[in-house]
Amino acid sequence: MEEPSAELLESYARLLDLVRSGAADTRPALSHRTGLGRTAITQRTTTLLDAGLLEEGELNPSTGGRQARTLRFRRNAGRILTAELGATGFTAGVTDLMGTVLTIRHRDCDIALGPEPVLTEVEATLDDLLTELGDSPADVWGLGLGLPGPVEFATARPSEPPIMPGWNNYPVRERLVARYSAPVWVDNEVNLLCLGELRTPGLPDEPGDLLYVKIGTGIGAGISHGGMLHRGAQGCAGDIGHAAVSDDSGVVCRCGKTGCLEAVAGGAALARGGERLARDGQSPALAAVLEATGTVTGADVTAAAGAGDHHAVQLLVGAARRIGAMLATMVNFYNPSTILLGGKVAGAGDLFLATIRETIYRRSLPLSTRELRIEKARLGEEGGLVGAAYMVLDELFSVRHFGKWLYAGSPSGIPDLHGTNGHVRHGLAPA
Repeated sequence: MEEPSAELLESYARLLDLVRSGAADTRPALSHRTGLGRTAITQRTTTLLDAGLLEEGELNPSTGGRQARTLRFRRNAGRILTAELGATGFTAGVTDLMGTVLTIRHRDCDIALGPEPVLTEVEATLDDLLTELGDSPADVWGLGLGLPGPVEFATARPSEPPIMPGWNNYPVRERLVARYSAPVWVDNEVNLLCLGELRTPGLPDEPGDLLYVKIGTGIGAGISHGGMLHRGAQGCAGDIGHAAVSDDSGVVCRCGKTGCLEAVAGGAALARGGERLARDGQSPALAAVLEATGTVTGADVTAAAGAGDHHAVQLLVGAARRIGAMLATMVNFYNPSTILLGGKVAGAGDLFLATIRETIYRRSLPLSTRELRIEKARLGEEGGLVGAAYMVLDELFSVRHFGKWLYAGSPSGIPDLHGTNGHVRHGLAPA
């Protein structure tokens, strides 16, 4: 069947979104919200019902006129597979078509092993989760994957990721499309964490201009404007971890350059400083850790600081000041309404966060911080999976893709759905 016009697709998508969001649940309500007449609403909802995207429910109580039958989005008509990969492990999950995580599992896995063994493990875990839910690959409408490095969004390929040897330009999408015969989208993990927060109700100034900062082994940021995720021209907007903040050439970053923020303030920097404290005998607690395990991690430093170790506290404060100074630059440049801090190091305690806040307020323009909120991220390990699911759903229901599968009733089995991805602008993505 011929693909519907862009205008008609926008109408379908608008009606579907109103029902999905709960803003309208009857044909009269849809007519009221859209201004479309009764005949147009009937024709469009019939198409969506025939496609299996909507279903009819019970009759609403009468308000004096004819009773209207409710409409519901069939959130369980398909499944979205999601995975967020980190340096030392990944989290995989399955969601419904509303982005609700149905099942989740974490696996330890070294990203540096390369794409073949890592993705084999991811696929096996996703297969197990599908089986656990009683679903099959035929139920998969799409896959969303987050990677801990730069990703060219249009092609879904990693681009020289510092901690991912062997992954550069690897055809992640092509591999997963062949495996599941469903559309696949891939993004940097921090963008997905930002998108997950954007889509979870409760932000103080919705939709707002949100800056999500993940502080762990590496440091990255997800940026949104007016509720829309901003990826930049190639997809690497927000990579603040590799912004130069120091002239010290003695510490080489994972990217091969020197003076990068994450090289002097990320988890690896804390670990390096903690080991120095242990070997110098300045921190008995960290010295004991080094003797017992042979190494000191960033988590060991935050634990020692939490226990009152003065030198570990100073390490954390120094890192927080560097991060705060970088974020102050972003506040002056971008003027966000909210900053959310996530990641393992961001959970280092109140002093760490208080130091970041104090530095931002001290080094930013008063107007840019007058109503600025700086808070801990709200979502845990599910945040990236929620964001990955919405990345897929936003693409599936976008005008450029929706018409390619609407009359089939499902994007499953349409592996060439992203055919135009490389030719569209991805500066602002639906959120």
